[in-house]
Parts: sequence; structure tokens; C-alpha cells
Amino acid sequence: MEARSTTAQMIGTVLSGRYRLEAKLGSGGMSTVYLARDETLDRPVAVKLMHREISEQPDQLERFRREARSVAKLSHPNIVAVIDAGEDGGRPYIVFEYVEGENLKQRIKRLGALDPQEALAYAIEIGNGLRLAHARQLVHRDVKPQNVLIDAEGRAKVTDFGIARQLEQQGMTDTGRVLGTTDYVSPEQALGHGVDQRSDVYSLGVVLYEMLTGEVPFSADTQVGVAMKHVNEELPDVQRRRPGLAAATALTVERSTSKNPDKRYKTISEMIDDLGTALEVEAARAGSTEGEATTVLQAVRPRRRWLRGRGWRSIAGGLALLLLAAAAVLAVIFISSGKLGGGGGATGKPVAISSATDYDPEGDGQESHDTVGAAVDPNPTGTAWATEHYDSDTFAGTKFGPDPGVGIYVQTKSPARPHRMEVRSPTSGWDAQVFAATGGPPAEIGGWGAPVGEATDAGSRQLIDLKVGQPSRYFLLWFTKLGAAKDQPTRYQAEISDIRLIG
Repeated sequence: MEARSTTAQMIGTVLSGRYRLEAKLGSGGMSTVYLARDETLDRPVAVKLMHREISEQPDQLERFRREARSVAKLSHPNIVAVIDAGEDGGRPYIVFEYVEGENLKQRIKRLGALDPQEALAYAIEIGNGLRLAHARQLVHRDVKPQNVLIDAEGRAKVTDFGIARQLEQQGMTDTGRVLGTTDYVSPEQALGHGVDQRSDVYSLGVVLYEMLTGEVPFSADTQVGVAMKHVNEELPDVQRRRPGLAAATALTVERSTSKNPDKRYKTISEMIDDLGTALEVEAARAGSTEGEATTVLQAVRPRRRWLRGRGWRSIAGGLALLLLAAAAVLAVIFISSGKLGGGGGATGKPVAISSATDYDPEGDGQESHDTVGAAVDPNPTGTAWATEHYDSDTFAGTKFGPDPGVGIYVQTKSPARPHRMEVRSPTSGWDAQVFAATGGPPAEIGGWGAPVGEATDAGSRQLIDLKVGQPSRYFLLWFTKLGAAKDQPTRYQAEISDIRLIG
């Protein structure tokens, strides 16, 4: 990194006879950013000047030049614009528009957790900038709040595409290199695997998590330790760290930060759609928009901009409220149907559950009997019931011998017709059917009749729609496929930390 004395000596220097360096704004491993005066147009600009020792390294020099070429192609209100580029005394520099204000990290440190509407609006604007970059086949690879500037109007602008890569023909970037800040790094990038735009989706999901909670999800003694937590551990439940958060918002965080890229949003546009839905739900719940006015109002659809008028005294305001409430109801229905991704949050009245019982009628008769109560205790994530370990993930043919599956059933305090079952599981990837019985419970799986619900490739919070014909007392979650065991990756099991029925 450039020595402090060298940085001080640069103040007052005029690059290429045009850009006078006036103050240091920040410094990184390969460059220092200065506030400068464009003496030709008499305006402030930001100049990123490459460190002299770095400029003597051909690969780093090419990386720096690539940034200038890549970002120069991007013109968008949510991307910091490149104005010029050049070299002075053998040192290359890039000239950016100067954004007066703070970066998103500074804002979070100053205010703590942001209002949900403001956080979602910022996420939408960051996503809009990334969408253009992705359309130009450019993956940022270092999406973090430090690289998001907030201008005087409250608009978020993405900057620092310094480690971005053009997508190759197969849709992947360079492999074998772990670049980016580990607080926000995707699992595949942490492992040095090839990445595509879904890596930016993951990082944006972590940024949204931090905006909503005021904290990054993981901490460790080293950056490598943090990176490995992104690889191996699920993000802490955002609704636990931020009680009262809408399920739509939590679902968006959950889907965007899935460990498996195939389970994330395929494109940033898909994520933006769900962010918009979540913003409408949060605005409807609050009754008004909060946070940075420009950002929030630009994120909400035009008819909802009436919310920041003169209250609800006008007819227009009243109509806006009705429209927004209707949209929120539709959004909740949409979310509850699972359209936003597997699991999480359910609306409706909880059905009282009195007990849980393990179920293995065609095996040894029990399945981790001593811990089954963990599935219905007051702690939805801290304790769990688990099946035994198996050598295969599917209950078919002779893979498990005569055992066609295993399960767990709950008994309600009174007959009920729930329309959903919500399941939390530390182990994802399992398949299951749900059965209902009015009495018994049936001693054999055939006695339960036809399934009333089904889940495939379940996530950590899975919502299962139920079609219960008559009020029932027993509800069986019957596993037909297991996920990989965390403690023994070559074996398989299912873990359940919480089962809820929603009436």
C-alpha cells in the first residue's frame, strides 16, 4: 500500500495537466482514491490512482485498466460513472463522478439497522445497477456496503468494479482465485470455484441482511474463518434478529443467500421482483413509507408515491391506501403459496399442538425417540430431532431393505383442518409427504390414506400447502428422500427443529 508520506506528497499534484488532487478519500491494496478538481470543467471528481509499486506488476496493471474499460461501458443512475482514464508518469488513473455523501457501510454504522422499507429500496437500487452490469456480461464479485455510495438525494450507486470479470462463454469467471470481502462472499467464491451473476445475488442478499439487522451474519477470528462459515453455515434467522419483519422480506433474504447457487434467484431481475413485492408489503404494514424519501419513493410503484403526501385526508390518499392494502393481501397470498422460494413464514392462526412422535412402522419401530420433542418445543431453531443415518438418500427398493420411509407426526389438542404446515430443518434437500388422520394414529403407513401435502427438495424453512378433508388430530411428515447429513457428508438423514400447523 502506498506510504502515508507518498500520499501526502500527491496532494496538489495535477494529473495530465487537468486533475488537481485535493484530498485523500480512501485507499486499498492497489490504489488510492482522491477528491480532485477537474480544472478544465471546474468540477469535483474522484480519481483512483494506482500505487506506483503495483503499476510495475503487469497483471495488476491490466486488471486496473480492465476496470476502466468495463465500467466505462456502464451508464446507469445506480452506478458511479467513469468520466475519464489515463496515465501520468507511468501511473494509471481512473476518473469517476464525485458522489458527495456517505457509503452504505457508514450509514449502517451511524444508524444501526435501517428501516425495512429503506433497506429494501437500497437493495432494489443496487440490484438495478448490477442488472445492467450483468446484461453487459460483467459480474461485480465484490458487492458490499463499502462499495455502495449514497448521494445527496438518497440514491444508491454501486462503485469499485476492480475485481469484476467478464463472463466467459460457459457463463463462468476465472476459477481458483478467491476475491472479494469475506463478510459478503458467496460460498462458491470462497472455495475458489467459478462464479456467475448468482454470486452477486448472494452478496446482495448478505448486504440486505446487514441493512435489516445492523450486523453481518458471521464473525470469526480470521477472514478465512468467516469465509468458511459462508460455505458451511446457514445465515442466522433474519426474523429472529429483526422481529416484526414481513415474511416476504425474510423469504427474499433466504432465497438469495442459499448455499446452493441453483436454489438462488437465477437472475438479479428475479430478486428485484421479490424485493419490490416485499417493499409493498412492508409499506402496507407500516401504513406509510419511511427512510430516505427519494430512494423509497423511486422503489415503490408510482401509484404508491401518494403515501408521502398530506396523510390520508385526501381521496387520492384513501384510494392509494386501499390499492396498497389490496396489493399487500395478494402479495401475502402469493408468498404463502411458495412462489418466493422454499419455506419461511406463514400467515393465519397457529393450530395448538400437544405432542410429537417419531414414526418408523416398517423399520425398528422408532426413530430417535428421545429427541422427538425438540420438533415442537418453544425453541424453533436451537434444538432438533433427527432421523438415523442412512447409506442412501432415497427410500426405494432394497436401498433401505423393507423400510419405505421414516417420519414424525404431531398431535393437535383438538381436531383441526390446517391449510399449511411450516417446517424448519437444519438439513435441506429432503422430500416428504404429509398425511392426516382423524384417529389412531394408524400403525402402518398404508392406513393414513392419500397424502394431503407434499414437499420436494425442501429448504431450511419449508412451507407445505395442505388440503385436509375433515378435521384431524394427527399429522404425519413422511420422508421419502433424505438430505446429506452435516456430520457425515457421505450419509443421509433428515433433521427437524420445528413443526407448526397454520389454520
